[in-house]
Amino acid sequence: MRKLTRTTRVAAAATAVLGMVALSACGAAETGKSQDAKGDKTVKLTVPSWVGAQANTAVAAYLLESELGYEVKQQQMGEVLAWDALSKGDIDAIMEDWGHPKEEKRYIEDKKTVVKGGDLGVEGHIGWFVPKYFADENPDVTDWKNLNKYADQFRTAESGDKGEILEGSPDYVTNDDAIIKNLDLNLKTNYSGSEAAQITAIKKYAKEKKPFLTYWWTPQWLNAEVDLVEVQLPEYTEGCDADPEKVACAYPVTSLQKFLNADFAENGGDAAQFLKNFEWSTEQQNEVAQMIAGDKMEPEAAAKKWVEANEDTWKKWLP
Repeated sequence: MRKLTRTTRVAAAATAVLGMVALSACGAAETGKSQDAKGDKTVKLTVPSWVGAQANTAVAAYLLESELGYEVKQQQMGEVLAWDALSKGDIDAIMEDWGHPKEEKRYIEDKKTVVKGGDLGVEGHIGWFVPKYFADENPDVTDWKNLNKYADQFRTAESGDKGEILEGSPDYVTNDDAIIKNLDLNLKTNYSGSEAAQITAIKKYAKEKKPFLTYWWTPQWLNAEVDLVEVQLPEYTEGCDADPEKVACAYPVTSLQKFLNADFAENGGDAAQFLKNFEWSTEQQNEVAQMIAGDKMEPEAAAKKWVEANEDTWKKWLP
């Protein structure tokens, strides 16, 4: 999402239970060359740590295998690491990227080892959110100028004498510490450790009807279960987040993107074309994510269920 800054370097704890297949980094994979032309129909996909992105990979992998006859290997890794792996050819595609301007310049413009794969079809947004039940009782909390008024109610043992803003993984890249400092807010970030841990905390707070402030994003399957209201930070304008130390504005809304290894994009045959064609809606992604995280289905089973019910959508992606 940049410029959007919900990038994850590492967050294996959030999704280790999903049983992702380890990726081999030997042989032709290290050359960055697609093996499709040589008859080795293998596609290597990265699996980000958040469930929405896992839904993309699950559906893409299921269709590549069931409809196009490829073997799909998946590896969970952080987003910044994934860009380096994509450049080297250790993976073939990133199915959901929230914006990495430094990596785009380095690998697309300078090295020319990565190419754009097109829109995913999903719009992403990061922001600060409070539960609706608290906003209903305190309507002015949705204006950042009033957050200090409620800081005491957001305090936790971890935040000391400041109000807590609940974060996810410490490896997410956010602007929150700079925003807090530059807007002179009596808040302190507290990292829960992972998306899964953050969701657990949000559910607990919501069940007990406690006030809380959290860094959060859309799309996210939990939004269908816990009603959250966004706090309006100073309006985002182009370039307002250019200097990480001076950020004092909201996060933008952005169209999430796909990226492919340049050699794979050129020589990856039907697999490369399929991944370029892959485009679905926020609602469709959330449907699969809900099955994985909410209903505790295995990603492959969730993908199969969605594919069986949505032929009109995915048929258009096939080469």
